[in-house]
Amino acid sequence: MNGLELRESLHAGRRVYGTLVMADCPLWPRATANAGLDFVFIDTEHTALNRTQVSWMCQLYSAHNIAPIVRLPSPDVNAAANAIDTGASAIIAPYVESADVVRKLAAAVRWRPLKGRRRDEAIAGAELEPELDSYLKSRNDCHSLIINIESIPAIENLDEIVKVGGIDSVLIGPHDLSCSLGVPEQYDHPKFMEAVQTIFTTARNAGIGAGMHYTGAVGKQVEFMKMGCNLLIHGADISIFAKHLTDDLAEMRSAMGDAQATQVGSSEEHI
Repeated sequence: MNGLELRESLHAGRRVYGTLVMADCPLWPRATANAGLDFVFIDTEHTALNRTQVSWMCQLYSAHNIAPIVRLPSPDVNAAANAIDTGASAIIAPYVESADVVRKLAAAVRWRPLKGRRRDEAIAGAELEPELDSYLKSRNDCHSLIINIESIPAIENLDEIVKVGGIDSVLIGPHDLSCSLGVPEQYDHPKFMEAVQTIFTTARNAGIGAGMHYTGAVGKQVEFMKMGCNLLIHGADISIFAKHLTDDLAEMRSAMGDAQATQVGSSEEHI
């Protein structure tokens, strides 16, 4: 799936499947392509990946027809343009709570390479010259803007956020959202599930995608999709690897009557 196909799928309500990739191993793209992924989620908010690593990852995944989605360290317009320049098909802006921030991000993604006063004027509603407008649309129609909804203020402003031109999807950050709601990591809590349904319904009614990143049970992820999620980020490379390794070793130790390994901590990453 390329960037344009990703963007069109988000608006059409078609489900797309991806995972969080933390490793910059050059063998990963082929492995994930064989698994049938549509996109990968590359996170620069909570990892130590640098710009060179992210660029290599974007180019390699794109070469395997897997759309690379990059989450920014912060909802910054220059960081958004930077991520697109490195090869991202889409950017995720973390912890956004207002439509004003979304408008600026949309300008960075949709009107790239406009900067400075011209971009500010466009955000304020200034009409672009027809030739420039056509050029910017054709240049940027393969890039998507995804907004992380992770707090009560974001939900309160959601109706205004989803109406901003240039937004392609929202994405729930379940850990941050559950904490903001006062029910940390209680992903079956009625308060959390009600918020999830509100976000999904509002986004889909606005004609944009509704996303979830979840590292828990597959059955819960299916439940989210039945509620309206069409952008699913399934776990992460490190958690999938750790679970598979743990299960295999436990099965072998049990079969041979060997003592089970002592657990030293959780491999779960709250990102």
